[in-house]
Formats: sequence, structure tokens, C-alpha cells
Amino acid sequence: MNIFAGSVEIQMLCWSAVLGLLQLVIATALSVKDQGMPYSLGPRDVPGPAVTLLTGRFKRGFQNFRETFVYFAAAVLIVTVLNKTNSTTALGAEIYFWARLVYVPVYAAGIAFARTVVWTASVIGIVMVLLGALA
Repeated sequence: MNIFAGSVEIQMLCWSAVLGLLQLVIATALSVKDQGMPYSLGPRDVPGPAVTLLTGRFKRGFQNFRETFVYFAAAVLIVTVLNKTNSTTALGAEIYFWARLVYVPVYAAGIAFARTVVWTASVIGIVMVLLGALA
């Protein structure tokens, strides 16, 4: 069974989950590199050693992904369950995924204005999917 089969919206949801997992692995690996294994394996009751600028950007980028992904996932599941997928919801899902993919290197590179534009595109994608539920 291929989990990446089905509607465009479901495919983009699956690929977005893969992207989120990849961001988690990168942010975690960089944090362990910067803060050391003993701190990373411990309870982290106290603030840890500082992380590099790049690690901080990957961690914040992942946090930002988590903040938007829940709304994207809900929107995709709503239009799918209601059987209201259409070309606009498919395009919205694709915009969300590709914007989130572009967001990772843009944020890591510290390109402030572009980061905001790409983030805005991802939110527009979510809105496009949600509007399908209202149609």
C-alpha cells in the first residue's frame, strides 16, 4: 500500500509530515552537536549550553513548522472527510508544502524578508484549503 497515493491534498499532507520529521532530525542533531550528549540525554531541568546561530535558526524554523502544520493537517482532513477537495484545495495544499520546503533553507540562511514572504505563502495555502470546506 502506498501512503502517498490518493488526493493531492493527502499526498501533500504526507510529504509535509516527512518534511516535519526531517526538520526535527536536523534540529535535534545540531542541538546535540552544540550542547553535547550528556545534556541532551539528561532531564534538561536547567537551560543548556548556548547553540550556534544556525542551530537556533533550525530549531525556530521547526517550531514555526509545528505551529502551521496542525492547521494544514486539520484543513486537509476536513476537506477530505467532507469530500470537498477541488483544484483550489489541491493548489492550496501544494503551495503550503512547497512554501514550507523553501522556508527551511531561507530561514537557515537568515534571509528575513524572503522568510516572511514564504511563510505568508504557506498560510495562504492553508486558507485556500480551508475555503474548500466552506464551498
